Amino acid sequence: MNSEQQPYWFRAKRYGWGWGLPCAWQGWVVMIAWTVLVIVLSPILALHSMPGFFLFIFGMAGVLIAICWAKGEPPKWRWGNDR
Repeated sequence: MNSEQQPYWFRAKRYGWGWGLPCAWQGWVVMIAWTVLVIVLSPILALHSMPGFFLFIFGMAGVLIAICWAKGEPPKWRWGNDR
């Protein structure tokens, strides 16, 4: 990574494909806000509308994946010893 690039918010997982825990404070803010929204709103939506609940969960997962894709290391399959 050169000095002009912004640091990653999420590191790629060591094994498998995807991202692990955040490595920057911005990533932690995203994870905490995402978790709080899901925990607070899920029970309310589940009581009122099950389709709305599922749409919310899939939408929130999509938002988190989009943020990780934009602000995380490029994902690829890893075996653990390529760092």
